Amino acid sequence: MQKFKEAWQIQKNWQLLFPLLGIIGILYSAFKLARLLTKDINIFLSISVALVLSFILVKICLFFFKKLEKKWIVNYRWEMIRIFIVFAITGSSSVFVGRPIIKLLGINQENFNVFIYWLLFVLISLIFYQILLVLYGWLFGQFQFFWNFEKKMLNRFGLGFLFKPKS
Repeated sequence: MQKFKEAWQIQKNWQLLFPLLGIIGILYSAFKLARLLTKDINIFLSISVALVLSFILVKICLFFFKKLEKKWIVNYRWEMIRIFIVFAITGSSSVFVGRPIIKLLGINQENFNVFIYWLLFVLISLIFYQILLVLYGWLFGQFQFFWNFEKKMLNRFGLGFLFKPKS
């Protein structure tokens, strides 16, 4: 355990919460994906596939950690896990919030072209993504990171003028 703490620069035991949440998230995602792939044939087959997928997902996450560690400036390595968790929760939440909004606006595939429906769905989800990203970043103690990320993202969308000080 001490090697794990040193590798992730964990100083206090409460910081172990984030690697634990990350592992739980990967296991859950792998299991859901395995159930889709195995079509509910057999629970033991699903669990076996989920374990293999979990291993693959951990390897992919570690690969991205190494790549992003140089790009993202954080004080400790365990904060990278916290940032990944915020991105995961935000992505899921924006779709979760976007669906009822689309229904509330009366937008569905019956009265809109499929392409237009999905375009509107993505746009509405993207709006909520921007808001939720900063909110969850604040809740997870990474407000400044996500606020800077948000400004950079909006600048790329051509909306950087929203954050420029008026002269």
